Amino acid sequence: MPQTNPFHSVVPRKLTDSELARSIRLNIEAELDAINLYAAHLDATDNEDAKAILRHVMDEEREHAALFWQLIARLDPAQAQHDREASQKYRLITTGASHEEVEAVGEGGGAAAEVDPELPKRLTVGSLRK
Repeated sequence: MPQTNPFHSVVPRKLTDSELARSIRLNIEAELDAINLYAAHLDATDNEDAKAILRHVMDEEREHAALFWQLIARLDPAQAQHDREASQKYRLITTGASHEEVEAVGEGGGAAAEVDPELPKRLTVGSLRK
């Protein structure tokens, strides 16, 4: 069986953090592909030994993807900022915030960025102004 040349991706210099982040994104893609492949194998068998091994290996791939994502946050500050904003946007979206409130996150949106998603939404005179 042919093997991958271990030197096929060697570059003549060290990668910048930006270049390494791009490479790590490809690693994440490979981990996600493996997770999906193992999940399909799980669905395709009733062999309990195989399922146990597949579940274990699939969980390892999930861990790898999570670790790589943490590394991306260190290598790419812009991606890290989007990650931080995504958590806040997620809370706003799932609690019924307006599109404008969601899009104000990260843009110096002031009050929109301070909305507590746990509080019930209430109409006030200020909220009726255009």
